[in-house]
Amino acid sequence: MTDDALTAIINLDLPGATISRHVYGHFAEHLGRCIYGGFWVGEDSEIPNEGGIRLDVVEALKALSIPNLRWPGGCFADDYHWRDGIGPREDRPRMVNSHWGDVVEDNSFGTHEFMQLCEMLGADPYVNGNVGSGTVQEMSEWVEYLTRGDESPMATLRRANGRDEPWRVPFFGIGNEAWGCGGNMTADSYAALARQYGTYVRNHGDNVVYKIAAGANVDDYRWTETLMKELNCLGCTRQPAGFFQGLSLHYYTHSGAWETKGSATDFDTDDYYATMRNARRIEELVAGHAAVMDCYDPQRRVGLVVDEWGTWFDVEPGTNPGFLYQQNTLRDALVASVHFDVFHAFADRISMANIAQTVNVLQAMVLTDPDTGALVLTPSYHVFAMNVGHHDASTLAVSLKGELPTREVAGGELSLVSASASTTDTSALVSLSNLDAGHARTIVLDLRGRDVTEFSARVLTAPTLQTHNTPQAPDAVAPAAHDGVRAHARGLEVDLPAHSYVTVSLALA
Repeated sequence: MTDDALTAIINLDLPGATISRHVYGHFAEHLGRCIYGGFWVGEDSEIPNEGGIRLDVVEALKALSIPNLRWPGGCFADDYHWRDGIGPREDRPRMVNSHWGDVVEDNSFGTHEFMQLCEMLGADPYVNGNVGSGTVQEMSEWVEYLTRGDESPMATLRRANGRDEPWRVPFFGIGNEAWGCGGNMTADSYAALARQYGTYVRNHGDNVVYKIAAGANVDDYRWTETLMKELNCLGCTRQPAGFFQGLSLHYYTHSGAWETKGSATDFDTDDYYATMRNARRIEELVAGHAAVMDCYDPQRRVGLVVDEWGTWFDVEPGTNPGFLYQQNTLRDALVASVHFDVFHAFADRISMANIAQTVNVLQAMVLTDPDTGALVLTPSYHVFAMNVGHHDASTLAVSLKGELPTREVAGGELSLVSASASTTDTSALVSLSNLDAGHARTIVLDLRGRDVTEFSARVLTAPTLQTHNTPQAPDAVAPAAHDGVRAHARGLEVDLPAHSYVTVSLALA
């Protein structure tokens, strides 16, 4: 191995910011078969369930140490009136889900069902309130219903509906996509509402709410600046105002234009590289929004919450176009891996992220077959599983040295290797992505500052980029032990197969 070899320099004794486990959050909207047929099958279903909640989905997500779950939307949140989803199910009013398939929603899955789901998952609830068609009073009373423990009107109503003790709700969203489906507002008009609504999202008892404002779409930096101005003055180091503690960012990856997003499974190599270039744009966007936030919050007390991200392709043929059901290939897994590298790099600013969505919608973790009831874990699921070691660990800077492989894509340059690392007291985890569709490569991990006593590795790859898991072939894309790791004079030498994701676990002295 020459000095020109591709090398990742990692100082194991220089930990940085903590990667919040909430970066590995999830999203469940009343959309397609995410809730109904995904999480919720009803108490009379032949599929094993507890109180109507599907148990195999719960167990699969618990294996990921799922930290939080966002609900009820998405666009659905700003049409949702929470009182319609409490009380006896047979008495709950129906509504039209106009955003997603124009179907009738019977509200059988509501507040109590969602909170039961979070308890079963061991996940923190992230509840998204209704600004677009709701009222300040409605949102304030929902928080009271959820979190107050005395004899207040909403706590009394909750007890009448079967829940004595209040729940813990650490995260609450003040509307969703206010620039679009959440009301088509201007930045200034929404910023005023965020202050108003945020004032009435109160802390009850010992429940402290982290309030999240509906932030920007893609590269709308003015939207971010407008919200930050509500919290602090330019360059101020004082504590930001408490109207909200985080603001969201939404960005989806696709291979084509928004109108023609491309197929989830029928794509060629050019489509693949175009998708990966779009995926890697997340670094530019996070850096841009973080820079704006730094101007008004140099102490980085306000969090950037990427609460909708992932691939968005054309729906599977023969499915309801409003249900956003798509398959999930090795390409999706690599989109996830490079996103996490960026989230790790900005751990001092990103407080949460939520992939869209958890079950049967967009870049799902789990697919459930409506005919057989079979459950399938997707390639993206396996990236989350391989990265559990990054939860609440300290970042380690990864400096790439040598000839970094790149490819020209649509007039721009795509880096074909992505990496990140983190450490705890006694261990470290290194994540490596080789985005090259056709060529393997080797990378040297130049490990400095601490002794490595043991190492092991896992690899996620497949014969083709289009390979995906089905009920007939549930493990077509699945992680395996990786024997392509060897001791090296500077640390370790790691083989990266073409189109692969590799994690290397280190035990540290």
